Parts: sequence; C-alpha cells; structure tokens
Amino acid sequence: MERAELDIKYPIHKSVMVREVTRFLRPHSDGIYVDATLGLGGHAEAILQCPGTKVIAFDIDDEVISFSKNRLSRFETRIKFSNTNFSQIDKALESLSIEKVDGIVADLGMSSFQLEASGRGFSFQMDEKLDMRMDLKLRFTAHDLVNEMDEEEISKVLKNYGEERWAKRIAREISKSRSKKPIETTHVLANIVSKAVPKRFYPLLRHPATRTFQALRIAVNNELESLEVFLEKAPLFLKSGGRIVIISFHSLEDRLVKNAFKRLTSACICPKEMPRCGCGRKNILNNLTRTPLTPSLEEINENPKSRSAKLRGGEKI
Repeated sequence: MERAELDIKYPIHKSVMVREVTRFLRPHSDGIYVDATLGLGGHAEAILQCPGTKVIAFDIDDEVISFSKNRLSRFETRIKFSNTNFSQIDKALESLSIEKVDGIVADLGMSSFQLEASGRGFSFQMDEKLDMRMDLKLRFTAHDLVNEMDEEEISKVLKNYGEERWAKRIAREISKSRSKKPIETTHVLANIVSKAVPKRFYPLLRHPATRTFQALRIAVNNELESLEVFLEKAPLFLKSGGRIVIISFHSLEDRLVKNAFKRLTSACICPKEMPRCGCGRKNILNNLTRTPLTPSLEEINENPKSRSAKLRGGEKI
C-alpha cells in the first residue's frame, strides 16, 4: 500500500517566527510571494491570509506537498506548488512566466512531519531505518554513507557538516561496528556515537548524536550547496522594494546567509588605498537585520524547537 493511502496522523506543526516573517515581508493585495521551503505550510498560510496575495510554494518532499495541498486547499486559486529544490528557483519561476516577485521566505529547518512521521530516520527519537533523504529520488541514503564511506571520509563529513569535536573517534567506532554487521537503524547509530563520545563531554540538554545526525542529513541532501546556489539566484527575482527572509537553525547555514547578505549589501570592494572604484560593483540589497532576530521567549516556551532559529532579512534596491 502506498503511504499516501494510509490514514497518517501528522504531528502538530508550528512554523517558526511567523509574525516576524509577515512583518518583514509586508504581504499586500496582488503581491506574489515565494515560500522556498514549504514544509507543512505555516508561512505560506500566513502570507495567504492577506486577501489577493499569491504564493509559489517549493518543496522537494512530495509527501509534504501532498499534506500542504490539503491543509491550504481553501487558497487553491492563489497558490501553486512546485516539487522542486529551491536552488532551481530560476527555472521554476521562468516555467510559470514569473519574472519578479514581491517577497521570498526560506525556513531552513526540518518540518515536524519529516522528524516525527516520515519514517526516514531523521531523528534518533524513534528507531527507524537510516535514510534521511528529503527527496526520495536522491540516490544515496544515510545508510549508504555510514556503511560505505571510509573512516576518513566519515570523519570529514562529521567535522565539516556537524562541527563535531569527536569526529575521528565517532568515525572509528562506526568503522569498528560495521565490520561486524551493517549499521541499519537510527538507534544503533545513536548508540555507537554515544559510546564514542566520552561521557564527561556529553553536551548539556542535547543528545551526543545530534551533530552526527545533522552532518549526515546535510551530506545526503546536499543542503549547504543548494543553499549557496539559492542565495545567489533568489535576490535577482525580487522586485525593487521586494524582501527576502531566511531562517536558519545552525551556524553553518547562518554563516552562509550572513556572508551572502554581506556580499549583496556591499558596493565597492576595492582596497581603501585606491583613489577611485575599479570594480564597478553595486549592492542590490539593503540589509534589514544587522544582527539576526531570534524568537521571543513566549515563542520558545510554546515551541522549544524554535530556540536556535535566526532570522535575517534584506530588501531589494
């Protein structure tokens, strides 16, 4: 039986910083907006609450799109869904004959469905097969990476994508364990990582396998590479005065967003000693957030998963 035929109970989903997103985007009647990471549709729904707005919604997870189509069915004449990676924003908008939009939002966090109901092993809270693909058309799974990469490659993935202090020890323990039998499930992997990290260095309020799972998920889905491409393309599709809002959840993402905004909001990059500009560079964005916004204490209390969120915004010149 196909998963879509099952009576699935999706978890209650609370999108992060919805009020801040709408305050920055300033949705208005007849405006066209892109939700580059639809998830379960919270930000798209908030934009569509403004009469006359239209939303182009991207997501690479077709199960998530199916759910959000039902959730947002009352707005069906004002929303179009695209089962597309946001790095392909240019091709997707061009296919719809849309040249410019009034606003773009991207929430880089995991949806509650993916973590709690997808069955793809994104979380160690449940014992599931190691998959971690957001797009099921991708070839390689977390199972492939954990069982087929050599020890040095695993260490690099954990270090580069998880900023894991104990990357070498974890990679060594993974290699040792899989030599006896393949690592098949989330609980098995989480236990291996827990064994590798010295107990006196366990992080407070966080499972010792958190960074390992983050790193593998990022590697499987090419998340950072896709984000870099998106950040280069997306601002080009904004109208003058249009706004872009990005919500990140860990330092690697936020660093990419911060650096992209810095490039896009900077004009001349010539050395100060040059008497006149030789680069001809012009900024295309005004930075709306010199320092990132974070969720209110009220929101964190209501939705603890929001605590690591950072919002940055820019306005097209």
